[in-house]
Amino acid sequence: MQIRTSCVRVSVLGPVRLDVNGTPVRLTPLTARLLVRLIAADGEAVTARQLYRDVWQQTVELPHQELRNRNEVQKRILELRRAFDLAGPGHGARIIRTGQLPSGRGIQSTYQLDLAEEELDSTEFTCLVGDALRAAPASAVRLLAEALRLWRGRPLTEVHDEEFASAPVRRLARLRQTALRELVDGHIALGRHDLALPVAEQTVRERPDDVEAAAVLTRLNARLRERHGGELLRHTLRGLRVDVVVVRGDLFDQEDANLVVGFSDTFDTFPDDVVISRESVQGQLVDRLFGGRHKLLDVHLRRGLGRFTPLGTESVRTKRRGRRVRYPVGTVVAVPAGRRRVFALAYSRLGNDLRARSGPADLRLSLERLWPSVALHGLFKPVAIPLIGTGLSRIVELDRTQLVLLIVETFTQSLRQDPAVSPELRVVIRADDLERTDLSAVEAFLRGVDERGPAAPPATVP
Repeated sequence: MQIRTSCVRVSVLGPVRLDVNGTPVRLTPLTARLLVRLIAADGEAVTARQLYRDVWQQTVELPHQELRNRNEVQKRILELRRAFDLAGPGHGARIIRTGQLPSGRGIQSTYQLDLAEEELDSTEFTCLVGDALRAAPASAVRLLAEALRLWRGRPLTEVHDEEFASAPVRRLARLRQTALRELVDGHIALGRHDLALPVAEQTVRERPDDVEAAAVLTRLNARLRERHGGELLRHTLRGLRVDVVVVRGDLFDQEDANLVVGFSDTFDTFPDDVVISRESVQGQLVDRLFGGRHKLLDVHLRRGLGRFTPLGTESVRTKRRGRRVRYPVGTVVAVPAGRRRVFALAYSRLGNDLRARSGPADLRLSLERLWPSVALHGLFKPVAIPLIGTGLSRIVELDRTQLVLLIVETFTQSLRQDPAVSPELRVVIRADDLERTDLSAVEAFLRGVDERGPAAPPATVP
């Protein structure tokens, strides 16, 4: 069909709507029904007699009524042409053509609708889907998405259950199912299973008896579960290509990431179950990354701590166990561990009674000093951090949700000074902490960061 530049737009993929020059035109119910009847003819000419029967739904026609009926049709045709003429003189006559057809009862007047592709949404929909079926996956996905955006509801809504409309309604409905199925296949071909999922779910909702659609949805769900593993939340910060991720699992299983491990201000490493518990993150660090050799970890820590000025040294009499040299809260040492780094972060003070203590201000300060060190020494790798503050050095003023929010907030704030801190912040939560963590609040916070923009001051987390 030849494409014309037009200010007319007829929408029938849902309730009928006529727009001229971008403004809706209100049609009387009979005139709107006449327009839909002409559209259902799919470009074929329809006699005035047939139009009257279908639009006015009169099943018995008396001879003396024929002229009056024809006049009724002509009156509605004139009204419709005047509506199209709002786009400019001659549009009505161009779009609604008059003809004649010989019949056993003489010459019959006929009317034929001639709308260009861009003037009728169902035609545009059909062409877009047809083009998509011949296109490569990336182009097909774009064309199909564009086509499906035209769909506002059941086509030819006003007459969908009438005989003359049944064929085009069925054709358009089948074409939409084809479009949905092909869109799922296109997203899968491009590796975008996450985008294929909502389309597959919609297909199953609309066609619950479609065995094939249900099987596709099952496979997609399995593929996404496999891909995400323990991933609970992933948010890409707008404009930065930086991901904030929350995962359920073990910090030391994050083999592709640098790790953050919390320490006290004395940087003790010997897991004697007095100063350091063997089950703590520090204790697991010694066992799992340094083969139980805490002195090897000490060598790296002493080298890094040489850059910092100690706050002081406890006496043997006042502190009988553990290390006695104290460093400021917020001290960060980047410890090499193969091809990645472990960031040893002092966020608590170890009292002479061997109890670690910290608070929200200490944790905030420590995190604010952590991220510049990650940017400097982290080799632009993902950085994984546990829910620090929930172990023996419990920060009682903050619950688990607030701890996650504080980690995320200070990280996003650091991106204002250096967007290259890390391509991914990964907060690792143990299974027993998860039920007490509200990830919806974390997601809401991240959406707020996107709305404010990276240059805006961050919202304050308690």
